[in-house]
Amino acid sequence: MDFNVRRLAADAGTFLSRAVQFTEEKLRQTEKTELDAHLENLLTRADLTKHWTERIMRQTEVLLQPNPNVRMEEFLYEKLDRKVPTRANNHEVLGECLIDAGHEIGCGTAYGSALIKCGETEKQVGSAEKELIHASAINFLAPIRSFIEGDYKTISKERKLLQNKRLDLDAAKTRLKKTRTADARAAAESELRISQSEFDRQAEITRLLLEGISSTHAHHLRCLNDFVDAQAAYYAQSYQYMVNLQKQLGSFPSTFVSNNNQASASLGPGVSVPAPPAGGAPRAGASVGGAQASPLLGELRASSSPRRARVLYDYDAASSSELSLLADEVITVSTVPGMDSDWLMGERGFQKGKVPITYLELLN
Repeated sequence: MDFNVRRLAADAGTFLSRAVQFTEEKLRQTEKTELDAHLENLLTRADLTKHWTERIMRQTEVLLQPNPNVRMEEFLYEKLDRKVPTRANNHEVLGECLIDAGHEIGCGTAYGSALIKCGETEKQVGSAEKELIHASAINFLAPIRSFIEGDYKTISKERKLLQNKRLDLDAAKTRLKKTRTADARAAAESELRISQSEFDRQAEITRLLLEGISSTHAHHLRCLNDFVDAQAAYYAQSYQYMVNLQKQLGSFPSTFVSNNNQASASLGPGVSVPAPPAGGAPRAGASVGGAQASPLLGELRASSSPRRARVLYDYDAASSSELSLLADEVITVSTVPGMDSDWLMGERGFQKGKVPITYLELLN
């Protein structure tokens, strides 16, 4: 009991001495032992490493799981040491929706079959995304998190001990300055030697730990390479899945080919002529432009009189000077002096604009 009391009293005295020394330093009433420049640089580098490691870790988690509610739920499961429930990601949910829609519409129809194929591909992309998240968690997030929760905590602990040893050293220096008798001076000098020895030893321990940050950087660099490799594999897989899907959709009849696959013929610098949708066969008497224009088109140009024309394919105007078209509608067309030979001026009621001749069939 007496030993414990004496120990508590000694600890209280040490704490009070450090508190007094710290306060006087803040008030600039006493001198402070400065750490050497090399050690200060190591401490700064450690702080920067910790700061940016935390930020990189948070932003990577946001990238892999953008939903903050799901991230919080996964964090709680991890803290409770419980397995995170398996859930479908957005690609998989969309894939299931597309597949269900395809079956409802009819897998025997072109649209229904396309929906099912798209749904299966979305689920493949979703599976690849899960592999990316799993690989990134193991090979990137876990190692850099272990630095924050392990190595840096050890550094912080030893750094705090170094701070206490420095305060003890400076307190011993202050007491030596205040001594008046020879006996008191001898005791103060002995205490100062012990404090200096403990401070130097703790400074060396802290320095060795801080120099290990270089190894940490090298390890994090390897983890970063693993993270990039995982992303490259994910994007390559996703791209291949989509390329395969494009090929499958391309096997459908030309009626279902995307408008984005339309070709365009060059008319000169900065000018292009829309070609009819791939696979669309012109009707009898349809104008095809240029040297292949029908006699009716030649007659139109010769007479300069407006003529009626049937639209063969849908066409979306590319600018305000053009007129959008709907398949099978009938519009009035005419030639305009100076207009390119592959275009006509089209009119629909009060609407007027350029239209490509490859999309028209002149009527008698």
